[in-house]
Amino acid sequence: MKILFWVSLFGILHTFVIYPITLCILNKFKNNTVEFNNNDSEKFVSIIIPAHNEEKVIEKKLDNLINLDYKKDNLEIIIASDNSTDNTNNIVAKYIAKNNLEKLVKLYIVKERKGKTNAQNEAVRLSKGEILVFSDANSILKKNSIKELVKMFVDEKIGYVSGRLEYYNEETTNSANSEKSYWNYDLFMRKMESNIDSITAGNGAIYAIRKSDYLDLEPILCHDSSMPIKMVMANKKAKYNENAIAYEKAGESSEDEFKRKVRMARQIISLTYSDLEKYNIFKHGYFSYFYFSHRYLRNSLFLLHLILYISNVILINDGIIYVFALILQTSVYIMAYIGYLLRRNRVSKILYIPFYYTMTIFAQLKGAINDITGKSKPIWEKAESTR
Repeated sequence: MKILFWVSLFGILHTFVIYPITLCILNKFKNNTVEFNNNDSEKFVSIIIPAHNEEKVIEKKLDNLINLDYKKDNLEIIIASDNSTDNTNNIVAKYIAKNNLEKLVKLYIVKERKGKTNAQNEAVRLSKGEILVFSDANSILKKNSIKELVKMFVDEKIGYVSGRLEYYNEETTNSANSEKSYWNYDLFMRKMESNIDSITAGNGAIYAIRKSDYLDLEPILCHDSSMPIKMVMANKKAKYNENAIAYEKAGESSEDEFKRKVRMARQIISLTYSDLEKYNIFKHGYFSYFYFSHRYLRNSLFLLHLILYISNVILINDGIIYVFALILQTSVYIMAYIGYLLRRNRVSKILYIPFYYTMTIFAQLKGAINDITGKSKPIWEKAESTR
């Protein structure tokens, strides 16, 4: 039982303390950062926007896309409407006609709704671009973002490039503020992973893939978590460019954030505990260590915390250190519960952070149960507070 206690504690500490420290050390001595100065617009780019019932944001998205700093003769925009039942299709069609954008913007209607990944797969088959850029309907891209993504593909070893997502409403609610803090912490590690070798995950707001390296994924999978792995397994690199920026609203309610995190964890068991080749450090070097530390252990937090607490209860009579550990754990969960009760008020971070962290753990647990029981689905309803 002591082994279970200390191993689970080490796993949690490694995720949040030891791994970032080792990354900082590796980044100092093994930094392979390359400056890319190719800022031209010669590569033909297809921007693909999957959309399901996005009438609230799709026109603003189109305004954003047609004003990006990229040569229009080398650009196409595909709106892949995933069987939208609202006014999305009409808005896009009218926008194209009104602005004479038939050559630049295409509306592709997916007949049967099978989810975001399927819509992306279908749109890719119609695309003409050498480079595929993907973004969400509610993400606003910085003017130079396409150039920033594309210039990195000068290196033939690079198959995937993720940009940086920034939240612009972090001061509005506790939930948005907590998500912003968590995301900045993750980007800090992602930048160092990219400097040293390859990133372990991207984000759906802004990323690019060389078309020749694109793989049709099963609809239940998502590009964010799967494509970087696929690239590395194919002896390519998955990189991060912090200058390719997209802006989004963070979820403004804990309920929206919980649903989003459950959705993100819909393949948490299947992806984390299968295809063990990605953990072969002798073949994939630093990436395997990165993935184990950043994804395997983080995706196992719900299990590690459960083991830690149960083993701690059993070991309560084995020494003062276990008494102290149990008091500390229980105190955190009590603060989390108080934070839950006060979640709709502006409360101190000392209460809200334990709640937000515990909510994330429970979202993992729910995602794992859905994955194991076959309840995970490739479709979901978006969080309205992010629009």
